[in-house]
Formats: sequence, structure tokens, C-alpha cells
Amino acid sequence: MASLIDRIRRFLRSPQGQKARARAERYARDPRTQAKARKLLGRARGGGRRY
Repeated sequence: MASLIDRIRRFLRSPQGQKARARAERYARDPRTQAKARKLLGRARGGGRRY
């Protein structure tokens, strides 16, 4: 049975995986997406607004 890491590697080498990777890289470069990620990480770390 293939390990999870092997299955992920195999997927990333496939045409579908290449498309998914390109899409993720495009989203990562978008400033709006970066701001959303920073906000989410801040809230996860307890830096969100407190009432």
C-alpha cells in the first residue's frame, strides 16, 4: 500500500496536479488572498477582536 506522501507526490506529477499547483501559486500571489490568510492565521493565534 502506498503511503500518503507517495500518493500526494504521484498526484502532483499528474496533469491534474500540475493545474492545481499552478492555481494555488496564482492564489498565493494575490494580495487579497494573502490578506485573508493573514487574518485567518491571526484569529487562529488568538489575535482576533475580543468583545
